[in-house]
Amino acid sequence: MSDSILSLRSYNPVVKVLAPVPAMIVAGLSRDLWTPAVFAVIGLVMLLIAGRPRARTLAWLLAGPPLLVALLTVSFGVWTDPALVDDTTAVLELGPFTLWSGALVTGLATGLRVAAVMLLALIAGLTTDGTDLVRSMIAHLRMPYRIGYAGFAAMRFVPRFRRDLEIIRLAHRVRGVDGGRGPVATLRRYSGYAVPLLAGAMRHGDRVSLAMEARGFGAHPTRTERRHVPLRARDAVLALWLVAVCFVPHLTGVL
Repeated sequence: MSDSILSLRSYNPVVKVLAPVPAMIVAGLSRDLWTPAVFAVIGLVMLLIAGRPRARTLAWLLAGPPLLVALLTVSFGVWTDPALVDDTTAVLELGPFTLWSGALVTGLATGLRVAAVMLLALIAGLTTDGTDLVRSMIAHLRMPYRIGYAGFAAMRFVPRFRRDLEIIRLAHRVRGVDGGRGPVATLRRYSGYAVPLLAGAMRHGDRVSLAMEARGFGAHPTRTERRHVPLRARDAVLALWLVAVCFVPHLTGVL
């Protein structure tokens, strides 16, 4: 039980999607360095400790945000109007171009805001199953089940398309269909995949619609669910924690 409480995957998906929104708004609208930095660190720590990321995801979490912040710092530092920061220290001079410290600070603040919003959004994105999110929205947000099950069907199409594309590639390879190399050949080869993929999607859509019709889909205003995604006390605690995070910069005297 305690192990499941420490895992973000055991929390209600709707709470994980909606609860970080206030912190994302505060981080996105901040104009200093420390506020988005605090939110970014909190989001990253939550993902590393309670997100249970896999090795590849862990590598992206550790390397991606710093690289993104560095890229945005340099990019926005170059794009910032020098007239707005020419009263700061010149960091680099290349001919007529001068890179000011104020421009780098502006770029760093922008990069931190983007990283903070991204990490807070990944709390739900990396720990939530799409089908559970749809079930929770139907149960707790009163989303019409017709829309929810349409989302189910759309999610089921993705692995189906991937499998059909692999079968079509193997069929072309067996038949010796080779368009050569280069971007034009690649475009021609993928355009040859479009028609059989479209035909397969239409057949699959017909089968899904007939199956849903046979099960009385849409015949009643409500529908029972085979699997429920309940709201627990832990979800309220998580929501309160993510809302309380908005006051952390004020409590620490950063702002």
